[in-house]
Amino acid sequence: MRKSSLALHLRIFLPFAGGYFLSYLYRAVNAVIAPNLAMDLGIDPSALGLLTAAYFIAFASAQLPLGVLLDRFGPRRIEALLLLFAAGGAFLFARGNSLAELVVGRALIGFGVSACLMAAFKAFVEWFPRNQLPLVNGIQMASGGLGAMSATAPVEALLSVTDWRGLFAGLTVLTLIVAAAVWMVVPDKPATARRTSLRDQGRGVRQIFSSMVFWRAAPWATLSQATFMALQSLWAGPWLRDVGGLDRGPVATVLLGTAASMVVGYLFMGVVAERLSRAGIRPMAVAGVGMLLFMFCQAVIMMGWHLPPMLLWVVFGFSGTSGILVYADLSQRFPADLAGRVNTGLNLLVFIAAFCAQWGVGAVIDQWPNTLAGYAPEGYRAGFGLLLVLQTLAALWFAVLRWKMGEDA
Repeated sequence: MRKSSLALHLRIFLPFAGGYFLSYLYRAVNAVIAPNLAMDLGIDPSALGLLTAAYFIAFASAQLPLGVLLDRFGPRRIEALLLLFAAGGAFLFARGNSLAELVVGRALIGFGVSACLMAAFKAFVEWFPRNQLPLVNGIQMASGGLGAMSATAPVEALLSVTDWRGLFAGLTVLTLIVAAAVWMVVPDKPATARRTSLRDQGRGVRQIFSSMVFWRAAPWATLSQATFMALQSLWAGPWLRDVGGLDRGPVATVLLGTAASMVVGYLFMGVVAERLSRAGIRPMAVAGVGMLLFMFCQAVIMMGWHLPPMLLWVVFGFSGTSGILVYADLSQRFPADLAGRVNTGLNLLVFIAAFCAQWGVGAVIDQWPNTLAGYAPEGYRAGFGLLLVLQTLAALWFAVLRWKMGEDA
């Protein structure tokens, strides 16, 4: 029985882990290939931010209908279908010759991988005990960390034998393989929610977005995750070059260390949250401590303290994972049949904010003239500082509402 249960759980987990591996690889790869894109296309920081952030806005646009579709038709069908769009976007990105073509390709990629995490979370709610969700979600996030690791030094090594176009051609094929695995390997589990009307499903969305339980935690989690995505998937690389003074090889090495610390962070946060939940401590408590550490790390980076870049960005990668625990916390506060809509509702906010943050940091950096090394350090300081101020306000909002509502975090 145990072997049968393990085999079933692996059938559910591994294909979704492969999808999220690809999702994060696509998300983070521009941090390494940014110099190639800027040189080949002749674009400024704002345009580079827009190109990379197109992933986030397309991803966000799918979230609300995605929640309804996941709850109605199930995660296997939806993710397999959407991954075909990601493959098409990767193919267009590989063949594009203008900024507009690459923006469209990147947007298609973002739309196509928009279900990779939420479909997995929905499937885990269906198949795993609720008290295991923080741990299982953490392991799923670790698979994304492996994708982020693959987008660093391994991509830099691949660029010595091919260019970024060849890289995306290979990703097209890999995406089609993962889509086939999700379709053919993952089982379906009938659920009552899939037989409810679309009107009733829409009511569920309104129920979530009208809940102060949701809005208490959502702003802080949103800004924390958006900052993490915006910096880790693009601006960390240029910062290491322009402020850290590193060449391309060491930049890729530090980004690899950052991604590796993400894997450790997701696993650590998941294990700690799962263990503490047995003692009645909710995942939000662990998330709150982690997000405060994340904010402190950003403050150190922004103020330019003379610490080794590897140390700074490893702590950044580790602590930046903490916001993901809010998904598990909110899933436990709403009925199970709303799980898909709860997670995608939060994800909608996260990815809209990530789009604004990534493009906005580029626009801020663009306000200072370039230096001989690249972009001006003052631009990074202003852009990163703005994100930190917003997170601080969101943390205060959470603290005030927690006190007023009189609930445990």
